[in-house]
Amino acid sequence: MSSILYVFSQPPHGSINAQEGLDALLMGSAFTTCSVLFVGQGLMQLIEGQSTDELGTKNFSLGFGALKDYGVNRIACSKPDLVASGLNSDDFVIDVEPLDAAGMQLLIRDHDKVLNF
Repeated sequence: MSSILYVFSQPPHGSINAQEGLDALLMGSAFTTCSVLFVGQGLMQLIEGQSTDELGTKNFSLGFGALKDYGVNRIACSKPDLVASGLNSDDFVIDVEPLDAAGMQLLIRDHDKVLNF
């Protein structure tokens, strides 16, 4: 069975790819082994307590809470980007595994396909 790594690098709002990526991840996990890696501005998708009322958009970040239920067991983020953004994993709606550059390279190599959102 093939495996897919979903890489989220876009901010949560103002980018249609962010929500499409979550939808694709949830659908893909029904068919194959999937993991997810949050890098750069993609970390912002995970911040707890987001309000989208003034934007007039749906707050889809709560959907990340379903990843474990959908069988997505490897949920990781870039440790250098985490440090650079001044965030820590306690700021997120889900638990993530911070990875250094070498850890991210191994995660990418462990998957047959990589999709970027």
